[in-house]
Amino acid sequence: MKITKNNNFHLTYCTNIHPGESWGEVFANLEKYIPELKSRLSPQRPFGIGLRLADTAAKELLAGNNLADFQTWLSQKDLYVFTLNGFPYGGFHRQIVKDQVYAPDWSNQERVEYTLNLTKILAALLPEGLDGGISTLPLSYKPWWLEAEEKKDIVFKSSCLNIAAVVAEMIRIHQATGKLLHIDLEPEPDGLIENTAEVIDFYQNWLLPIAGNYLGEKLQIEQSLAESKLLDHVRICYDTCHFSVEYEQPESVFGRLQSAGIKIGKMQISAAIQVNIPSELEQRSLIVERLQPFAESTYLHQVIERRNDGTLYHYPDLINALPQLEQSLAEEWRTHFHVPIFIRDYEILQSTQDDIVAILQLLQQNNACPYLEIETYTWDVLPSAMKIDMLTSIQREYEWVLNNFAGS
Repeated sequence: MKITKNNNFHLTYCTNIHPGESWGEVFANLEKYIPELKSRLSPQRPFGIGLRLADTAAKELLAGNNLADFQTWLSQKDLYVFTLNGFPYGGFHRQIVKDQVYAPDWSNQERVEYTLNLTKILAALLPEGLDGGISTLPLSYKPWWLEAEEKKDIVFKSSCLNIAAVVAEMIRIHQATGKLLHIDLEPEPDGLIENTAEVIDFYQNWLLPIAGNYLGEKLQIEQSLAESKLLDHVRICYDTCHFSVEYEQPESVFGRLQSAGIKIGKMQISAAIQVNIPSELEQRSLIVERLQPFAESTYLHQVIERRNDGTLYHYPDLINALPQLEQSLAEEWRTHFHVPIFIRDYEILQSTQDDIVAILQLLQQNNACPYLEIETYTWDVLPSAMKIDMLTSIQREYEWVLNNFAGS
């Protein structure tokens, strides 16, 4: 939906919160939730959809008349699609996902074919006057390569070439239709690129020289022009939870990316668990008890610990971190668990909601990105005390963003 205060901003929620890997399951969820949400939140104006499609659903949507029928449904319901979530390739709910959410990674041809299918879909659905982003994984999962430095270099190189192949198709679409599409790499803890410094290093030392050379040769253009096109078509998905878990300040991130010429293609609005760690053993035991329900078996919940001297220590998952808390040097923990953005305090835990408020203010000052997507995908695995019915939960998240945007 367009935000009333400034029609340059578009707000949606990511449909990855709804289980379903086939197109039939995805469309059933859209029919169930989207018209009702539109009637509650945007009855007189078009309502945007942040569409998540697994590989299976993408292939099925491209078959037969499915895409044309979906376009007709969108038009009849006064709906539009401006962004796709192309991070999870396969199953994402009601099964163990963990690090397999990174498979296949960007060194794999399956990831290329999947993203090309998403590119075809978004090119057909995107309204005129908007650019469209496909959020995707930050190349691969870092722990897979920690003991294999040479192989990690190969993953970087092959990822650059594979991304360039998708960009070449996006350039062709732009030339043919005027629609600007971009891949939005999504840094997160333990991703192969996980923070601002690693993003900038990847662009400057890998993406621009390697993918730029590929595009230059393929399109017969100068390297400098190829690099400029890469900066248009390869952007960053700024997930507010992820950058908060990395203890990065939004204003600093925005400034450093802008100085490096790196654009933000999409803002994913999400909150992480945050907790200050006391020195008393009894209180630490209580924190372990309160965090235990979040150490669930479906998703990775990476933990980054800030110690008294300011250094950061990583745990691969909350379930690995909890036994270490009582004896750790921690001053604070931040955990990659997307909690409802309208909840600031939960028992003795907090969320990184304040970072979202700061970002909403920054966006209106510098117009760094007009595309906002709420992404609390964890409703199935939240502690029961945090749950209300799905429609009301989604509505409350929209209303919280709109209220904070208007108050900025």
